[in-house]
Amino acid sequence: MRQTIQTAYLTLTGLLLLAIGGAILIAPRAFYASNDIALGHDPTLLSEIRAPGGLLWATAILALNSVARQHMRSFTTPLLVLVYGSFGLARLVSITQDGIPAQPIISAMILELSVAVIGVAILRQQQIEADSKIVSRAVSG
Repeated sequence: MRQTIQTAYLTLTGLLLLAIGGAILIAPRAFYASNDIALGHDPTLLSEIRAPGGLLWATAILALNSVARQHMRSFTTPLLVLVYGSFGLARLVSITQDGIPAQPIISAMILELSVAVIGVAILRQQQIEADSKIVSRAVSG
């Protein structure tokens, strides 16, 4: 059952990053306009906006590849916790420094932090299972 949960986690978080990262990378003006943010046409700003979109998109590809490649999961799950958690925590910092953003940004923060917490729970469960295997071997050996 743990593998099914981790597979679902990797698939859903990967698809979400694929959509968001792709939208930021390919159509940043349209993506940000959905939150009433006008990016304009400054090439420097657009480059700074597209770069994290590329990182999110690449992370998505890694997550989706790890669905079929078991050996990649020990790296990919913590990476997803890091990506989602850092976005969510950065938004919390922004709230304390800049004030309350628009509701879609608050929703994104809640989703990001929730996804990070679920990832931590998956990692914790894996650690518990690994520890119990070590104890079982020690007791039976």
